[in-house]
Amino acid sequence: MARILTLTLNPALDLTVSLDTLQPGNVNRSLGMTSHAAGKGLNVAQVLADLGHKVTVSGFLGQANVAPFEQLIHRRGFTDAFVRVPGETRSNIKLAERDGRITDLNGPGPEVGEAHQAQLLAQLEEIAAGHDAVVVAGSLPRGVTVEWFAGLLRRLTASGLPVALDTSGAALRAGLTVSPWLIKPNEEELAEACELEAPSAEQLNVAIGTLRAAGVEHVVLSRGSQGADWFGPHGVLNARPPQVEVASTVGAGDSLLAATLHGLLSDWPAERTLRLATAVAAQAVTQIGFGIHDRQQLARLEAAVTVTSKQ
Repeated sequence: MARILTLTLNPALDLTVSLDTLQPGNVNRSLGMTSHAAGKGLNVAQVLADLGHKVTVSGFLGQANVAPFEQLIHRRGFTDAFVRVPGETRSNIKLAERDGRITDLNGPGPEVGEAHQAQLLAQLEEIAAGHDAVVVAGSLPRGVTVEWFAGLLRRLTASGLPVALDTSGAALRAGLTVSPWLIKPNEEELAEACELEAPSAEQLNVAIGTLRAAGVEHVVLSRGSQGADWFGPHGVLNARPPQVEVASTVGAGDSLLAATLHGLLSDWPAERTLRLATAVAAQAVTQIGFGIHDRQQLARLEAAVTVTSKQ
């Protein structure tokens, strides 16, 4: 299996509160609460580990509440390359209603100074060559500019590593200037990054064609409960997941990305890769937390995924 580096520049402690129906302005009774050390790159790392890969995790962690992250890293057997910074890693509260709707309350996180940014760049230069791919996922912490972020991506691509990018807003726009190997936006994120207002399907397809012509080899367009479209050298494939009972949509996109990367690095056919990735994402919404916990359920979901060519 492959050795994969994941970068989570702005990780979080996720407190997920399960509710029947959120009633703003009133007292709400929770059905349960769970806490996870999380962040998009760490979520991806957990799925990759369950698929058999060796994973190095890096980014920035606040020193004041580092214990839950170190426990996760130890439990999962990850190689720890995080740079510790003063302050607390942010805390995010996720209000998960029974119908699957999620309300996010995201904290600000620590301020990352120039010295720690330089430390991360130097560290990555030392360790990147020992990996087969790198995943850069999530938002930017305070103190990190989009210019610095684009420079980070340029360094990684210059090292010869395939770079899979999953972010949004200004960070995605900056990232697209580097033409990463793979991106995984949803329709709204892609439209914003390409400065399209209320785009049609045809306009989105044209924008994706432009990105691919500029060097983005794979565009995995996440469509939530409608599945995903994958634009790549194979053409365009659409995958539709089976209906499942939704516990939380948190981590579904991260699971989709991780399993797609698994198939690509395993040299699987595109249809097989997308089928598994869609099934792993569908399984993710049935649970609170991250990773592949029920192989039999996954096999049933995979058999029920519909994959068709759009060309």
